[in-house]
Amino acid sequence: MTRSSSYPTTPDGRYFVVRGRLWRCADPRLSAQARDRLVRDLMTARRAVRAALAKADADALATARRAVDKAKVGLGERGPVWWTDGARDLNRHMARNTPYAAWFEGLGETGA
Repeated sequence: MTRSSSYPTTPDGRYFVVRGRLWRCADPRLSAQARDRLVRDLMTARRAVRAALAKADADALATARRAVDKAKVGLGERGPVWWTDGARDLNRHMARNTPYAAWFEGLGETGA
């Protein structure tokens, strides 16, 4: 699964790389309909976070951040991993410090 041409995706499709850091991709087993709904939920929640920050509303901010987390868990970007081979989650790790180091190094400046 390729997230975007601007962010390299690991060969196994589990992570994309931004500034050298691995970020978990969404679960590729999700239907297009489910993924679209969750992405809409995520964008709505992110707008709510921005609005709560602008208003300095701590309660609204907490609610909005819970909504962001719920959407990201639904997408498979947080929470239990979506792969089944027992490999550990390397989300937020620097690629150079993971088993993807040689692959990442081969990208040159693309993933840095």
